[in-house]
Amino acid sequence: MTYIRRAAEDTIKKISEMFPVLLVTGPRQVGKTTLLLRLAEVQQSEGIERKYVTLDDPDVRYLAKRDPALFLQRYTPPVLIDEIQYATELLPYIKMSVDRFGKRGDFWITGSQVFRLMQNVSESLAGRVGIVNLLGLSDAEIYQEPSSPFQTDSTYLMSRLSERTPKGLNDIYARIFKGSMPELYANEKIDWETYYRSYVDTYLQRDIRDLAQVADEMQFYNFMTIVAAHTSKPVVYEELAAAAGISAPTAKKWLSLLVSSHIIALVQPYHNNALKRVVKMPLLHFLDTGLAAYLLKWGNPEALERGAMSGTFFESYVFSEIYKSYLNAGKEPPVYYYRDKDQKEIDLLIYQNGTLSPIEIKKAASPGRTAIRNFHVLEPVTRESSFEGISSLKTEIGTGNVICMANDLLPVDEKNWHVPVWLI
Repeated sequence: MTYIRRAAEDTIKKISEMFPVLLVTGPRQVGKTTLLLRLAEVQQSEGIERKYVTLDDPDVRYLAKRDPALFLQRYTPPVLIDEIQYATELLPYIKMSVDRFGKRGDFWITGSQVFRLMQNVSESLAGRVGIVNLLGLSDAEIYQEPSSPFQTDSTYLMSRLSERTPKGLNDIYARIFKGSMPELYANEKIDWETYYRSYVDTYLQRDIRDLAQVADEMQFYNFMTIVAAHTSKPVVYEELAAAAGISAPTAKKWLSLLVSSHIIALVQPYHNNALKRVVKMPLLHFLDTGLAAYLLKWGNPEALERGAMSGTFFESYVFSEIYKSYLNAGKEPPVYYYRDKDQKEIDLLIYQNGTLSPIEIKKAASPGRTAIRNFHVLEPVTRESSFEGISSLKTEIGTGNVICMANDLLPVDEKNWHVPVWLI
């Protein structure tokens, strides 16, 4: 099978040199193990022999759970331990080994069932573990182009023009429909529908049933489908619950499972004292548009592009690309959205270094100036008077973007740009 070079490789190397324990988390089948085995091969050429053990093996798992100390005598560092969530009993013993020897990069561990794992990691390995969240393939990885955290300023965007290959509407929707799972790109013989059916079955049977005590797998599957239909929309738990035939508290719990296992991301609304009428509902995005298309029974890219959800899938695709660009660099994505009680919305906000940059996402090729009509609602954050004279709370408004199907990078006005989607 073809290996696809991952944008997170350099991040993982850097973090492994900083911490004695490296944890790579993410959904199932996004290539966590493949990536680390590839980097272990590189280490082998440098004279570092890293052992590999998977806790998917029942015999190995039994040893790890029943006698963690003996397990670590058998698999001494440097070691790669796959699917650590199956034997979290190992974590206190890894801590003792780290405290005794303290060598950087001794333990590489992976975990896909994050909701239980992260609590155990934070309790056992605080200050000793560097964490990388790996999602499905980004465009930069699929097309093997340079990857960096997305910025809205014109200098950054201009530099991208020489690094990216222009793509048309059909290319973009073929990518949206296919999704982000590495195996679909590494092996062209895999049937798309068969792959995602197997993926959902594995997720429901192993992650959800085993760890979340969800009694009715089909009801949870139905809930996932309803959530997919709400991608790029604000979360209203009562609405999701009514559609799924469950209680609002159950809907909230189940949605948190989808977040914890990196199936969806919840984008928090941006608010501060200067913005008085913002809503507090998070916005949800499915992180793999291929999985969402499978759940909603879209049959091909052409039907998806022409269908009623064409725009919402486009928004979630753009969001996930920007989101992954930060994760792959080892950074927490500084993303928010804006919506107020007057129904004014801004699809995405990037807040960093005291600057707030608005982004609107439109499928249109020529969105026009109306696409930026709501950017003005952010103006109060730039005025010191909005913060009762405390100048340090002022926020600058950065360059705005309208990410769309335009053919070229073009200015809307002196501070905002039309950005072709293939440039992100």
